Amino acid sequence: MREKLRMGMIGGGNGGNIGNSHRRGAAMDNLAVLTAGCFTRNREQNLKDGQFWGVAPDRIYSDYREMAEAEAAREDGIDFVSIVAPHQTHFPVTKCFLEHGIHVVCEKPMTLNVYEAEEIARIAAEKNLEVCIPYTYAHYPVIRECRSLIQAGKIGRVIDVVAEYPQDWMILGLSSGEDNFTKWIGDPKFSGASNVTGAMGVHIFYLVQAATGLKIEKVLADFSYYPEDAALETSARVMVGFDSGAHGMLWTSNVAVGHDCSMYLKIFGEKGSIEWSHEDMTHLYVSYLNEPVQIFSANRSYMSDFSKAASRLPTGHPEGFYEAYANLYHAFCECLLDRANGVEKEAGAYYYPHVKDGLDGVRFVQACVDSYKNGNIWIRLDDASEQNGV
Repeated sequence: MREKLRMGMIGGGNGGNIGNSHRRGAAMDNLAVLTAGCFTRNREQNLKDGQFWGVAPDRIYSDYREMAEAEAAREDGIDFVSIVAPHQTHFPVTKCFLEHGIHVVCEKPMTLNVYEAEEIARIAAEKNLEVCIPYTYAHYPVIRECRSLIQAGKIGRVIDVVAEYPQDWMILGLSSGEDNFTKWIGDPKFSGASNVTGAMGVHIFYLVQAATGLKIEKVLADFSYYPEDAALETSARVMVGFDSGAHGMLWTSNVAVGHDCSMYLKIFGEKGSIEWSHEDMTHLYVSYLNEPVQIFSANRSYMSDFSKAASRLPTGHPEGFYEAYANLYHAFCECLLDRANGVEKEAGAYYYPHVKDGLDGVRFVQACVDSYKNGNIWIRLDDASEQNGV
């Protein structure tokens, strides 16, 4: 019986933060071992990084095509690959590994346009392979509790949702003059038709749906640019309409001076409200009509089993970003291990963002782009253009 999976990685070298997050998250519950990779195009650094992480030299590859072909041919080949390279690589690399029969974890956005996202979904379905999209922020334990409270009717019918995700790394990078992340994230050749909406807005898109259990059906977007001649937007304000009839407002910016990674979520219902801040990620603030505000703490006995299953430490010991990644990887690895061991579970047993969530995220970004380009009009996600790149 298989107890561990063999993991590969594309990207993540040169000291990148996201690569470290994936490696640590995947390893936290001892379900996956990094076995192969192509970590950077710099040959010397690629070998150095891979060997530092314990990868055998003969399984450190010079490019993703070589890796996919070689690993697919091995009896002990990787079970899945994590793609943590720049946005424009997501589609070709994901497609290549799927076509070689290998499951995929792909950073968001899954692709740069709807057509490519639909092709990934089609290939995954045809080959019966799993694709996980790391919408990480939705996988803190208390976000699970938020979803449970709403589904149990504790705050009544949801009326309004307000979410925001400001950071200042873009304006800091532009001011530094260094050759850094800002150089490619604002370039359409690498990011498609969106900067901040594709890189950050898609996170709050998924977060509000995961937290509420509702689905966003349409958007009306307004973009702004810094500097004013920037090719892609650096701030986005998006009104959203949910399938339930509820309304919402999402705001994201990477030029918001003074904000590190400030994510806020406010959900208002007929009988109460729920608030959460990424800077206080282990607590929910729950208000009921004409009652004092209650503070829910992660892993307390009164929390739902769904929430407690995502905690590893006793209450009061903060669990953070790596643990949220670990929750994603735990569910994904559990799914693959069960498949390998012939274990069958009911639909929905594995709580992680699937390929459909990746496709929906691309549709959301494209719908926002279409809305802004067409004079700030309402666009249904199902009508998002396949012609224009995200």
